[in-house]
Amino acid sequence: MTAKECVRCAWVVLAATLLPLQGQAEPLEQQALQEKGLALIAEFAGTLKPALMQAMQQGGPVAAVSVCAEQAPQMAAELEARSGWQIKRLSLKPRNPQAGAADGWERQSLLAFERRHADGEPVSELLASQYDEQQYRLMKAIAIQGPCLTCHGANVAPQLAEAIDSLYPDDHARGYELGQVRGAFSVVKRF
Repeated sequence: MTAKECVRCAWVVLAATLLPLQGQAEPLEQQALQEKGLALIAEFAGTLKPALMQAMQQGGPVAAVSVCAEQAPQMAAELEARSGWQIKRLSLKPRNPQAGAADGWERQSLLAFERRHADGEPVSELLASQYDEQQYRLMKAIAIQGPCLTCHGANVAPQLAEAIDSLYPDDHARGYELGQVRGAFSVVKRF
């Protein structure tokens, strides 16, 4: 084998080694983004839920509504400022249509969550993601749990309904049953 053939052979071996890695870079990046997105969702939920529970214990459901109205957006803004990711809660039946309305992709993902849950998939496992050269998007479903029914169930107490209506005049987030998909956390990382 000549020196020229050896060099050509070395390039073929190098190309054959690197080509499979080129196709794996994108999935590896997506996996890292998903892990980061899920960590941000867990952090947001892990901050919001205790604040809601504390408000429920100290001031009842009316106090918890004010946590959602005032503290939750502030928590999300602080997390966005620290992380560089956008984070929000959204639903097909938003309490605050200006803040919780879903765009086209989010709406389709929420509808898919409902279908998948109806087919037996646990709400805790419902995820959707979208990746392109401009952004990475991730949604994780939120399930209706027992305490959620106080404000989001079919039988909201009159005093609580009045408080909700005063903060959210266009509220659509009632009538849920235990275990249903309430909506989702949505995080976006723009490149």
